[in-house]
Amino acid sequence: MTTTDIDIAIIGAGPVGLFAGFECGMLKMRCVLIDALGETGGQCSALYPEKPIYDIPAHPAIEAGALIEQLERQILPFAALRLLGQRVETLTGGVGDFTLVTDAGATVRAKAVLIAAGAGAFGPNRPPLAGLAAYEATGAVQYYVRRREDFRGMRVVIAGGGDSAVDWALSLKDISQVSVVHRRPKFRAAPEMADQLDAAATRGEIDMVIPYQLHGLHGADGVLSGVEVATVQGETRIIPADILLPFFGLSMELGPIASWGFSLDRNHIRIDPATCETSTPGIFAIGDVVTYPGKLKLILQGFSEAAMAAHAIHPIVHPGEALHFEYSTTKGVPDAPATGEKA
Repeated sequence: MTTTDIDIAIIGAGPVGLFAGFECGMLKMRCVLIDALGETGGQCSALYPEKPIYDIPAHPAIEAGALIEQLERQILPFAALRLLGQRVETLTGGVGDFTLVTDAGATVRAKAVLIAAGAGAFGPNRPPLAGLAAYEATGAVQYYVRRREDFRGMRVVIAGGGDSAVDWALSLKDISQVSVVHRRPKFRAAPEMADQLDAAATRGEIDMVIPYQLHGLHGADGVLSGVEVATVQGETRIIPADILLPFFGLSMELGPIASWGFSLDRNHIRIDPATCETSTPGIFAIGDVVTYPGKLKLILQGFSEAAMAAHAIHPIVHPGEALHFEYSTTKGVPDAPATGEKA
């Protein structure tokens, strides 16, 4: 359908992919962003745009959607092309001459490839509860919070012990009646947030249902009235509820990426942490999709990897050209075009 000749094909348009587009633009390399979702931002836009993020430098707290808006503003001067709502199916060729074909029939010819696919194709880990599908269909069971205000005045049961469970319990407690179900007192969330959860529970703002696990759903015709929980000894109780939010993480599926010949480790791509290059020369990877000793699944580490990858790719795009690194404070950025450009 369309053929695009470009310097770098970036697979994934989440926060790390967007920042990679900025870093490549600063080194005068043209990029196209390719993503299966119909919008940029990855999970930040699709799953939790109103979720606050606390570990972005210079932002004590910033909502995920607002972070994506700022990254879009940052990349605007470089007019990165977009191929959204389509997935890369095949990747062939070698250093300096790769060909990517999407499921929409678009062809991209690129000198280098940068994979920033986040968790790959993602979906929630669902609890094994009878009749779950009927409650999912009505929205009584949800796995993501897109609009906090939708839960105002509701009895919300949150299940899980990670960051999402703790963050949303704290966020919703002011507008909802919140109960948190977890199998043990210790949470896997950031220590500061776990301390805030304990403090809120002590003040009576959140009902801590510990040590329990989800056991069943009560209601009719997809309308939830209560969530049944049980201890490992078989003791049960029913928590009155309008909404259940099970936060048990996302299942990760690399999709076609898994068949492209990379060295993998548990569905993650192994890279050289000094360059972010994969086992295939000319193909680089950054963000949550990669693994190496000391890797942290933090957006800010993905930002750092984006900068390192851009510098490692520069000799491929501009062979024989010396890269004189300049600080952005002295180099500046080009003026943004009047309108964005799409592939």
